[in-house]
Amino acid sequence: MSIALTHRSTVVDRFVKKSLAADIALVLIGTAVTALAAQLAIPNEPVPFTFQTLAVLLVGSTLGAVRGALSLALYALVGGLGLPVFTAQAHGFDYLFGATGGYIVGFILAAGLVGWLAEKGWSNTSIGMIASYVIGSAIIYAIGASWLTYGYLGGDWNKGLNFGVLPFLVWDAIKAFVAAAIVPEAWRLANKFKNN
Repeated sequence: MSIALTHRSTVVDRFVKKSLAADIALVLIGTAVTALAAQLAIPNEPVPFTFQTLAVLLVGSTLGAVRGALSLALYALVGGLGLPVFTAQAHGFDYLFGATGGYIVGFILAAGLVGWLAEKGWSNTSIGMIASYVIGSAIIYAIGASWLTYGYLGGDWNKGLNFGVLPFLVWDAIKAFVAAAIVPEAWRLANKFKNN
């Protein structure tokens, strides 16, 4: 039995046999990878530069919609409950609902959508990966910057874009190209592994 709600596989399913135990383990791994990526940060106020978005979108594209979204929902939950998984080992519901909380909420939706796109075959090619990464990043930006703008910057979209979007565009473009190299290569290896 599997919690994946699709018959289409993602790259990880080429290496791991589908089962409930495997799904639970993969969700936990996705949560842990995101928590580790959150600790790789370059301080910036109010939103730091991190590897979280790369982790979020790689988790979604490798685990699929359900497992990807569950990984990020669990990340938000355990961080809110007090495990130091957020950037700079931050934790608690005050942080989760603070200035950068919208980005964390966006992670859940982005991982789910990027995972769904991966199940449709978008993760098989570099172009598909870049496109899905752009779409996933747009979701994260839309929710995160809106939350930041209306909750903490008095509705000033000029500040919201300058603090919560524009400084990250080049950084996220680089991460998109990294993802575009990693996941299609994993598919290539999976197909080679399966044929041997």
